[in-house]
Amino acid sequence: MNRGLYPLAAGNFAVGTGMFVTAGLLAPIAADLDVSVAAAGQLMTVFALAYAVLSPVLAAVTAPLPRRTLLLLGLGVFVLGNVLTAVVPGYPLVVATRVLAAAGAAMFTPTASGVATALAGPEHRGRALALVMGGMSVATAVGVPLGTWIGAAYGWRATIWLVAGLAVLGLAGVAALVPDVRIAVSGRLGERFAPLADRGVLAVLATQLMMFASAFTAYTYLGALIDLPLAAVLWAWGAGAVVGNQLGGRLTDAYGPRRMVLAGLAASTLLMALIPVANLALPVALVWAFTWGVVGWLVAPAQQYRVVAALPANVPVGLGLLSSSQYAGLMLAGVMGGLALDGYGRAGVITLAAALGLVTVLFTLATYRPAAQPVSVR
Repeated sequence: MNRGLYPLAAGNFAVGTGMFVTAGLLAPIAADLDVSVAAAGQLMTVFALAYAVLSPVLAAVTAPLPRRTLLLLGLGVFVLGNVLTAVVPGYPLVVATRVLAAAGAAMFTPTASGVATALAGPEHRGRALALVMGGMSVATAVGVPLGTWIGAAYGWRATIWLVAGLAVLGLAGVAALVPDVRIAVSGRLGERFAPLADRGVLAVLATQLMMFASAFTAYTYLGALIDLPLAAVLWAWGAGAVVGNQLGGRLTDAYGPRRMVLAGLAASTLLMALIPVANLALPVALVWAFTWGVVGWLVAPAQQYRVVAALPANVPVGLGLLSSSQYAGLMLAGVMGGLALDGYGRAGVITLAAALGLVTVLFTLATYRPAAQPVSVR
């Protein structure tokens, strides 16, 4: 693998930790800012919504910039947003700083995936994407449990300082090791939405949105769904995510993305329905969380592969739209999960997450057809 891929993964590690660690900090955030747990969960919603909206806009505005410069700018803005989050008082100002951090993430993550495809040959594309996006999965295995522990011991703002420090390390790695890759990128905002006219591309994006809405309806409010040590459960889920992401890249290269998408979605839906079983004892919860992490993250490289295959001449735009769909799903998860938790308790959240997962499986079966086999003529 090209050594320039590793700083890209490190940057995604910082972004992923900053994004996902909110799920482990809901109680201390709510207590410090004097808001409800559901309101604290909306910090992830705000981040996700800002990312989804700003990603295509910022991509168009920054199109003339060299990709390496854009990577550095994105991480710099992400650092600034998190530093402000760590110091400002009051819920409204914290919300505003999450928007700034999301803007930095929206510039960095899609660009990192585009640069990864340029640095890797076609035969290694799945593994390259898995490595770079593996920073996100490693964040769930290491960054989120560590941040959750630090937040409980020293306050949630200490965790945000950790996120800012991780982003600085990623920025330094990009500056030192990532070459200035040239990728043709359109600066016209309308052209960034042109792929939505393709029904195949639209189906991929819809699957991404629904998949993240389902999984993160449960993940965001996991602390309210189980009565066991949260940091341990999050660590097990994250460890599974690392394994699943790496397996997903290799299996996608070997067997194609369709099998990985459908297998991961179906298994993840079943496991979300089994959350009450996971809550019976810590060993059961750890096995359940690890397995959920594995099957859930099998899908990520396969979905990126689908977009690259559908838009080979416009990879940065396709990956940007995929990221926007992902974060739109996270936004919906935060809103719907919070409403379900307030209205129906943990049973409502579990039912909603599993139902959304089932809808995603059925939609993908209906829209993602097997590739037609060539007919041999003798």
